[in-house]
Amino acid sequence: MPGPVGRSPEELGDPLPHPVGFRPPVLTTVRENLSVFRVAGRLLPHQRQVTTPDPDRVPVLLVPGFLSGDFALAPMTEELRRRGHWTSRSGIAPNIGCTRELADAVERRLEQAAERTGRRVAIVGWSRGGTLAKIATVRRPDLVASLITLGTPNTDPLAVNATLAAQLQVITRLSSLGVPGLLGDDCLSGECAQEVRGWLDADIPGDLPYTSVFSIDDGVVDWRACLDPGADPVEVRATHMSMGADPEVIEVVGGLLGSLEPQPLGV
Repeated sequence: MPGPVGRSPEELGDPLPHPVGFRPPVLTTVRENLSVFRVAGRLLPHQRQVTTPDPDRVPVLLVPGFLSGDFALAPMTEELRRRGHWTSRSGIAPNIGCTRELADAVERRLEQAAERTGRRVAIVGWSRGGTLAKIATVRRPDLVASLITLGTPNTDPLAVNATLAAQLQVITRLSSLGVPGLLGDDCLSGECAQEVRGWLDADIPGDLPYTSVFSIDDGVVDWRACLDPGADPVEVRATHMSMGADPEVIEVVGGLLGSLEPQPLGV
């Protein structure tokens, strides 16, 4: 499925091979860093519009990316609620813990959202949040209406730039020194990583829509690692760090969710 940019999956080439040690072009890195200032104003506290969920819209669970929290997806959440979607936060702040433990937490949120609404829930996950969202979907497809990932390298979670790789090393080092609640070495190369790899390699049921939104202007994640063979790729022009607040991305997500019909649990 070509994205807004109009490139087909065939034009994107083989989604799997990508160089070890992602090094984005200098201009891509500059644009990435400047994009933070462009969207910062949209994250400032302001009066939220009171909305009423539309029974013809699917409920949505939103999961933030690495080093982030639910606040980073506030602009997207607000727009989805304006369109009539009931939304749920992930409760993750910040997203720096053990992958397996955070996946358990997202699954519990998914269960709570499904129980509260009586319907299957669409999951939107940004960056590492998309990895957690796919794991929850693989484990509980009976509760999921749709999976949408934003800049998520599910074919290789470590296909990241040098800055993020260094941040990972600092966090795992702190974990080894006994700081609780942090991602550890086991999550990168041990038993936890192997289990996560198994979940990410698993197939999503064919009747469950799975879309991977990516950008070749991504300066944090190698965009080729976002092209999960089981997902429909949709290309956008956003940077990695702006995806949660970028109007184009929000419009894409809103359009995908708006095309879904609510599904009662057990169907």
